[in-house]
Amino acid sequence: MTAGALSPDRILRELAELWVATGKDGHAETGAGVLRACAMTLIVLAEESEDMASLDETLAALMPEHPARTILVRLRGTGAALAERVYAQCWMPFGERRQICCERIEIAAPDASLADLPSVLAPLAAPDLPVVLWWRGARPIETPEFASLAAVAGKVILDSATLRDARAALAWLAGLAQGGVLLGDLSWTLLTRWREMLSGVFENREYQARLAEISNVVVAFAGDRPPVFACYMGAWVADALADAGVRAKLAWQPRPQLTGRALRVELTGGDFRVALERQDDRLTIQTGGLSHRTNLPQPTDYLLMREELGIVRRDAVFERTLASAARLAAALP
Repeated sequence: MTAGALSPDRILRELAELWVATGKDGHAETGAGVLRACAMTLIVLAEESEDMASLDETLAALMPEHPARTILVRLRGTGAALAERVYAQCWMPFGERRQICCERIEIAAPDASLADLPSVLAPLAAPDLPVVLWWRGARPIETPEFASLAAVAGKVILDSATLRDARAALAWLAGLAQGGVLLGDLSWTLLTRWREMLSGVFENREYQARLAEISNVVVAFAGDRPPVFACYMGAWVADALADAGVRAKLAWQPRPQLTGRALRVELTGGDFRVALERQDDRLTIQTGGLSHRTNLPQPTDYLLMREELGIVRRDAVFERTLASAARLAAALP
């Protein structure tokens, strides 16, 4: 089936009919009808081999805070032709009688149809609202059709942790940003609390006065080479120190005892030391002889996307850090 056979006009008619039926059902069940909610169009591209039940749970959890017309494209490799279905995703807020519903469109797409997808997706976007493309997995960097699919959206969200080569991933992402693509990277999003905590240390006047003493920054990570999120953290710390007039030496340190997305960051100079490290579901920060812990849940797609979907404009700090991280990664042996 070609893109012409998968008609956006037909899908939109099915959506209109869906709302008529959903409204009638809502009145019949509660007498209060339904409220149609939509603040954006969220296009999700995911491999059909993924755990779709888990992805459905994530999307359902996002809807109350970020209601969207969700278009889930299931990439099926060498599968059958394009196919689609539409339905409503509803929930009832506590203490209310009226349901709130969002639209959901599912499209199954073989690789042979990727070039046709933009002509299907663009007309399906909700009018006059932001369009966000969340492309999961490692496929984007390998897909020739990426540029045309990204052009459908105002913002593209990826997770560089799924890309196999950190150096190549950062170079590719930096090139996209320089080319004008508005990007979100979940590997950057997971560092928000880390950056808040480290910045908070130097809101203390005593520690701020000792900022100039810092001469070394060590970023420790799991594995043999720094993953993308470690490169982001090192680049952000180095840039922040440089803005304060501090030139510190940045070093990478593989730690066999660390696993997954574990990370440790240490700033030292003379007898002054600041260190951050995840310990289970807590982030520990040590300054001098003091230690403070704060909750830091393990990163999930839901938590990361909940934050990222709230960012609709360019993130200048991220774009600067991305450029710096790409340069750091390029210089690694």
